[in-house]
Amino acid sequence: MREAKLIERLKEVTLLFLKLGALSFGGPAVYIALMHNETVHRRHWLDDQEFLDIVGATNIIPGPNATEIAVHLGLRRAGWRGFLSAGVLFIVPGMLATLLLAWAYVRYGNLPQAQWVLYGVKPVVIAIVLQALWSLGKTAVKSVLTALVGIAVVVLYLFGLNEILLLFAGAAVVLIVYTVRRAQWKGIAAIAVLPLLKVPLGVTASIAGFSQLTLFLSFLKIGSVLYGSGYVLLAFLRSEFVTRLGWLTNQQIVDAIAVGQATPGPVFSSATFVGYLAGSWPGALLATIGIFLPSFVFVALLSRFMPWARKSPWARNFLDGVNVASLGLMAGVTWELGRAGVVDIFTIVLAIISLVLVLRFKVNSVWLILSGGVLGVIYKIIIG
Repeated sequence: MREAKLIERLKEVTLLFLKLGALSFGGPAVYIALMHNETVHRRHWLDDQEFLDIVGATNIIPGPNATEIAVHLGLRRAGWRGFLSAGVLFIVPGMLATLLLAWAYVRYGNLPQAQWVLYGVKPVVIAIVLQALWSLGKTAVKSVLTALVGIAVVVLYLFGLNEILLLFAGAAVVLIVYTVRRAQWKGIAAIAVLPLLKVPLGVTASIAGFSQLTLFLSFLKIGSVLYGSGYVLLAFLRSEFVTRLGWLTNQQIVDAIAVGQATPGPVFSSATFVGYLAGSWPGALLATIGIFLPSFVFVALLSRFMPWARKSPWARNFLDGVNVASLGLMAGVTWELGRAGVVDIFTIVLAIISLVLVLRFKVNSVWLILSGGVLGVIYKIIIG
């Protein structure tokens, strides 16, 4: 009976993350909102607080956060088999789409246009993220202090401060204030957080010409130390494959990031594009495995920490600070996405309608994204 229940859950995890991997566009904030909608509201696998804890915890480890959240949700729902299937199936659709675009790029010398689809998708995903922010915010904002921290993070992020610095600073403020309130002064000095690892990009052996081992180790290193957005990934890829190894040009790296953002699933699928340009199909596979493998290791270790975190007052306060800071960063990213995606009357109307549908009528966000893409193409054809 227990095995049958586990198999049913594994099937549920498999279908959900395959769907999310194939239909998620817009970056980590959007992917997290979609996962929240599917796992908390529609399937009731966990509640808002548990989901927030996972989001907050994955923000303090390197790697692609959306993938790490997917892996953690799969582990919670269906054990270690769910852990593997959720992560792999969330990655594979984007990897295959990126691989197809990389092939077309090499064959025809440019990227197939996907702007019409994204034109209609962007306003829809803004509405989905706003719905997630509203729902999670009601749980994350536990006091005036956490509300002020969240607001401060949004403002400082929009002024250009580093997101990792804001994340840990927000967590530290909440932890210190709550600790002082309890008059547990001795605990303050014992606060420890995961360091922001800075591994020199020249660690792997530098050789003339292409090497599959060098390619794999380069992406394994990047996946082990990278914090931040696709723009941070751009800096790492440029330093590694243009400056150090000399395998690619600046334009090819920029195109790789563009493909990662235009295809579904994690933006880190840009690694597949770079791997293909450097070493064809084997290179694409090695690059993908290399950049995502550390995430599975980090989440496996993190899953041992999570049960303890909510039992320890200090760890719980720190996690509360991380949670509200994470939502602040998510709100800042949403503002930037909105400025880029809601640009005219059509996109404004589409965003408002989508927000009403997702908030009032609880329409499945996946159908909204598909509809947005179709409407974007139709509108662009009509206006010529």
